Amino acid sequence: MKSRKAIVWAVVAVVLCAVVGVVAAVRGAGSSASATDVPTGRVKRGDLDMKVLITGDLKASHSEMLTAPPIGGGALQITRLLHTGSLVKKGDLVMEFDPGEQRFKLDQNRSELLQAEQEITKAKADALVVAAQDRVALLKARFDVRRAELDVQKNELVSAIDARKNQLALEGAQRVLAELEQDVKSRTASNQATISLAEEKRNKANLAMEQAQGNIDKMRVIAPMDGLVALEKNEGSTGGFFFSGMSLPEYREGDQVEPGRTVGQVIDPNGMELVAKVGELERNRIKEGQSVDIQLDALPGTMFHGTVKNVAGNNARRFWDDDTTTKFEVSITLASADPRMRPGLTAHVSINSDPRKNVLYVPRQALFLKDNKRVVYVRSGGNFETREVKIQAENESRAAVEGIDAGTEIGLVDPTAPRKSANSGGLPGPGGTP
Repeated sequence: MKSRKAIVWAVVAVVLCAVVGVVAAVRGAGSSASATDVPTGRVKRGDLDMKVLITGDLKASHSEMLTAPPIGGGALQITRLLHTGSLVKKGDLVMEFDPGEQRFKLDQNRSELLQAEQEITKAKADALVVAAQDRVALLKARFDVRRAELDVQKNELVSAIDARKNQLALEGAQRVLAELEQDVKSRTASNQATISLAEEKRNKANLAMEQAQGNIDKMRVIAPMDGLVALEKNEGSTGGFFFSGMSLPEYREGDQVEPGRTVGQVIDPNGMELVAKVGELERNRIKEGQSVDIQLDALPGTMFHGTVKNVAGNNARRFWDDDTTTKFEVSITLASADPRMRPGLTAHVSINSDPRKNVLYVPRQALFLKDNKRVVYVRSGGNFETREVKIQAENESRAAVEGIDAGTEIGLVDPTAPRKSANSGGLPGPGGTP
């Protein structure tokens, strides 16, 4: 019985030893594989090219805006519009809006003007009639007063009763004359007020007519200078709805435009500049006055040159742009003009930033962020050690560093990161911090 128990315990011990050995073998194989399978590179010493490669497009440095006339009455409809790139002279018609509503207002105001003039004529005629009637009434009232005065002069020859009657008649005639004179003054003032009111109505209608005629004239927008027409994107074409990847069309005939909105501009083709957008990393390497090499996509056989004019300090991004990263606008002045240049032409730009001489540099994919520090993973035998480094400068693919020696072997991926097994797809690709 004891011998059987001993055999069972022996078997259990052998099985446990086998399991422990298998686990250790698997772990050993995994650690050695991870160390040997991590791609590596070397720290090198040399010159680091700091050129900034970006894309941009041409814009005019001198331009005049073309806006819809700032008038009331709602949106305006474009009935005529030159397309982008049209060559115009100062005074040429560039765009025209439907003047139907303004013409209706002009006809309405003209009708009100005619009505006001008729009212003035009638008011003046009525005033003349009333004035004539008042003159007759005044003559009669004055005659009555004079007759009563003559009767009073006979009071010494008549009885006391008749004398009293004559005195009362005179007083009554004088009272009637005074009231009539007051009424005449009131009617004269009232008639003059009626005429003045009608004249004011006529002036108002005349002013409204002039305004309507002026608005009709504003429906025709002419070129303020010689140049090329460049139309704006119609942000209202989608009804205020935007989604990623949407391309907004330019204004065209038939579109509705709010009064005062910019529809386009006339640009001076002889004053072009190139505008590009750069990220935060590139912005730190760009300074005013740096030389620039420019290759226009539409003119592949010609290399143009220029200098950095300025670098914007604010994020130049519209809310409907696909790219959500922070971008800054760089303006570049061209050294020479070319008649083939047109606004909107795209270009590949190389900004010649000063190179860094005799520096230690590593591939950017070998840099990682750990505990808010920039580190590299240095090979030490079969393992990797974390080492903090200081970044001096960076370009698109390499970074100048301090804190590590030339020739040091470093990992191009994070060796501490979980990796898939060989059966499920191998190692992940390089993923260093930018």
